Amino acid sequence: MSGHSKWKTIKRKKGVADAARGQVFTKLARDIAVAARAGGADVEMNFRLRLAVQKAKENNMPVGNVERAIQRGAGTGEGGQVTLEEVVYEGFAPGGAAIMLEAVTDNATRTVAEVRSIFTKAGGNLGERGSVAWNFDQRGVIVVEASGAQADELALMAIDAGAEDFDQDGDNLEIRTSPNAFESARQALEAAGATILRAELALVPKTTLTLDVKASLQTLRLLDRLEALDDVQRVYTNADFPQDALEEYQKAS
Repeated sequence: MSGHSKWKTIKRKKGVADAARGQVFTKLARDIAVAARAGGADVEMNFRLRLAVQKAKENNMPVGNVERAIQRGAGTGEGGQVTLEEVVYEGFAPGGAAIMLEAVTDNATRTVAEVRSIFTKAGGNLGERGSVAWNFDQRGVIVVEASGAQADELALMAIDAGAEDFDQDGDNLEIRTSPNAFESARQALEAAGATILRAELALVPKTTLTLDVKASLQTLRLLDRLEALDDVQRVYTNADFPQDALEEYQKAS
């Protein structure tokens, strides 16, 4: 399982994700609005919007909030169409691991300044466009609770539904798909009664970098600070964290 997925899974179990900071609905609403602006307000015809709405439901976002976000994106709500820009930032953690950020902002100058400041204070650096993007591919990522024979069965079922590969890490099974096969694989797992911990289109590293404990802790804290920014929607890394570092990070969080 990738370092990014291990980090996300730990955050979910400890309850220190965006919801604990009161940001989750704002970020979900931005995803929905941008998706509606790009592909229209019809959830059935707009896959990106359908995925954003599904994630909102999984996070118990009120239906009214979802509808207002769609209207803002489509330009049918109060105040007209929302003015938001999608931006991607690339950089390096103190130990050399690559980091990719996806942000949605109404002020790109402010956002890049905030991102650069966090990188600098953490001992990393914000890179040029293309400096790390070459090492990431977009994939569907589905993480389910499963072990032993159940994990094998679910993995085979997902592959039959179009999944490309999978990794087992303890009681978590990470299944990866092409973007086009993501929805069919997710539906197949849901139909089988699998407990889905996370399902998203994500940037997955082609190669990973194993860090020592010190660099791992520095990188994990940097990832947390970046994700805490209001404008940052998603953060990805190619870091591979040793178990000792993950355990220490859990205790300190």
